[in-house]
Amino acid sequence: MKPNIGLKNDDREAVVDILNRLLSDEFLLYTKTRKFHWNVTGPRFHDLHKFFESLYEELDDIIDDVAERARSLGGYAFGTFAEYAKSARLKETPGKNPNEDGMLRELLSDHESIIRSLREDLVKVAEKYHDVGTNDFLTGLMEKHEKTAWFIRAFITEK
Repeated sequence: MKPNIGLKNDDREAVVDILNRLLSDEFLLYTKTRKFHWNVTGPRFHDLHKFFESLYEELDDIIDDVAERARSLGGYAFGTFAEYAKSARLKETPGKNPNEDGMLRELLSDHESIIRSLREDLVKVAEKYHDVGTNDFLTGLMEKHEKTAWFIRAFITEK
């Protein structure tokens, strides 16, 4: 049964598409963060190992929230690697294991990419699709990514 929540079906479906694209990016970032958690080495191993763990735990919650938002709008959430790979705007780096700062810089770049995408999606969701609820939801996610980006920047060794 389609939700009767004051949004046109086409608008609702377009917002679900936006959410699934975001879900794909969040899942890819989650996976990359876990990889770095497992593979970090160097003098800051302990601190970064714990830091990366806190990041992927936060991303796990975000992934669940994004998927549930898609479902609350009557859509289906992606749940396969194939769907994520096809839809994600972020890129994987298979076979690469950067050093500590390389890991941090890559994660920072990905979080900032998601922030920029969210800024664009916020406008579409509110102005084009008239979904203020999802707009508010995405604003909250953007703020979380902004705070995470700040934390990551604080870890990066300036050269």
